Amino acid sequence: MRKRAVITGIAGQDGSHLAEWLLEQGYEVHGVLRRPLNTRFWRIEHLRDRITLHQADLLDLASLIHLLREVQPHEIYNLAAQSFVPASFAAPVLTGEVTALGVARLLEATRLVAPEARFYQASSSEMFGKVREVPQNERTPFHPRSPYGVAKVYGHFITVNYRESYGLFACSGILFNHEGPRRGLEFVTRKVSDGVARIKLGLADELRLGNLEAQRDWGYAPDYVRAMWRMLQQDEPSDYVVATGVCHSVRELVETAFSVAGLDWRRHVRVDPAFYRPAEVDLLQGDASRARQELGWRPETSFERMVEIMVEADLERLRRGDVV
Repeated sequence: MRKRAVITGIAGQDGSHLAEWLLEQGYEVHGVLRRPLNTRFWRIEHLRDRITLHQADLLDLASLIHLLREVQPHEIYNLAAQSFVPASFAAPVLTGEVTALGVARLLEATRLVAPEARFYQASSSEMFGKVREVPQNERTPFHPRSPYGVAKVYGHFITVNYRESYGLFACSGILFNHEGPRRGLEFVTRKVSDGVARIKLGLADELRLGNLEAQRDWGYAPDYVRAMWRMLQQDEPSDYVVATGVCHSVRELVETAFSVAGLDWRRHVRVDPAFYRPAEVDLLQGDASRARQELGWRPETSFERMVEIMVEADLERLRRGDVV
């Protein structure tokens, strides 16, 4: 019998890569969309005839119960969220409703109608925020510095609570930043790769960015979805940090991206204070030793290769005239 998986946020970067991976493993894949008519399908257009899409909303428990009762999944991957950190400062209550309480609603629906299903929660390195130690592992205390980070901490601990209280196979992947050509244009990595491509093709002359000294542990998204899947294949549920263990600054990101296009970044990049966060997260670096030992997972794509893939993809997209 084919395993059935439900993916919330299937139209996003991680959801689309996870859907591809699960299809390769022989799964029947069901995706959840909040507003199908308003959803941009470009990340999953090539999968539309191989997946089943459903309408449900993390703000509405009844819709989630109906979804799980209809599909009866073996695995549930909760990747949906209001996931853009700057937007969480502008809309902190909405971020909490979706990114925090949405997890509780989906867990409750799972408890009620699909208690045998294995549940994955997308936690985030932004939960560490003002870090207490470097690198960060599964035992590092959280100190979130944004409404998004705060909401993710709630989602993380409510997952732990349902695991301990009701015996659900529920686990969280504390994923550090992971990128690729399917990343939204509002995120700094994609903003940089798109900006470089536009400058290279004569469509723009400058790229305005915020804090160039912020450091992140950046990995390649297709590598990271394999770790999500591996967590749900274990004998016992647990939580894992997923990261490369290597830090790079935004400045290094910029230098690498512009060099791919044969450009001097100093001629085009302008620092704009408008892009600084109200509370900055200066350094995130993950220790994924446990994931390596217990899941057998390790990243396969280097930072430099990831940036190269992103710049080349944006150059090709803009040459075709595609709009994202």
